[in-house]
Amino acid sequence: MSDIKLKLNARTATGKKAAALRANGIIPSVVYGEGEPILAQGAYNEVEKALTLAGYHSTIDVDFDGKKKMVIVKDVNVNPVSRKIVNVEFQAVAANQAIEATTPIVIEGFETSDASKAHFALLQVMEEIEVKAKPSDLPKELTIDGSKMATLEDKLTVADIVLPKGVEFADKELDSASAIAILTDPAAEAAAREAEDAAAKEAGETAAADVPSDNGSKPEEAAE
Repeated sequence: MSDIKLKLNARTATGKKAAALRANGIIPSVVYGEGEPILAQGAYNEVEKALTLAGYHSTIDVDFDGKKKMVIVKDVNVNPVSRKIVNVEFQAVAANQAIEATTPIVIEGFETSDASKAHFALLQVMEEIEVKAKPSDLPKELTIDGSKMATLEDKLTVADIVLPKGVEFADKELDSASAIAILTDPAAEAAAREAEDAAAKEAGETAAADVPSDNGSKPEEAAE
């Protein structure tokens, strides 16, 4: 069972008629995974709350017209202008069946590392990863210890992720050396940019000084 609950009802409105649902605070959705897709709908505030809590990694206990279903979120369509939810796709899952889910990666302890004390910046290049597990074993997040990072050569990789019991990576061919996070030196990068800007400015001034006058002669030649 999940701590996240949501009530949905059967939906008959489709196509342009679904716009009327949204205007009345109802979000259309579809539930896949049990034969034919099930058209559903739910109150906007309740759907939004469940999606915020579950993300793409936690299960939701749905009351569908009195019938209990366990689902995970597969896709959320959002209006690009208003950022309002347009519709949601759920996937029905069984408690004893392993499923794939997208799980956030959280780096802990970096603020105590030698790298942080040296004022290096942590750049996380992979923020989530696909895992496979039974619904009850799905982690809300995966953590990596960043407290031992010290030099710019240090990085965190997939190999640094410790998977909980019953959880595996969905991609069997995932490269364990793939970077999760790397270090950068903001001070050195700023100094390099300043040097490049100064060099570009000097080059521009030199080029301007060498531009010939209208008669093809340099200024000093024209004066003679």
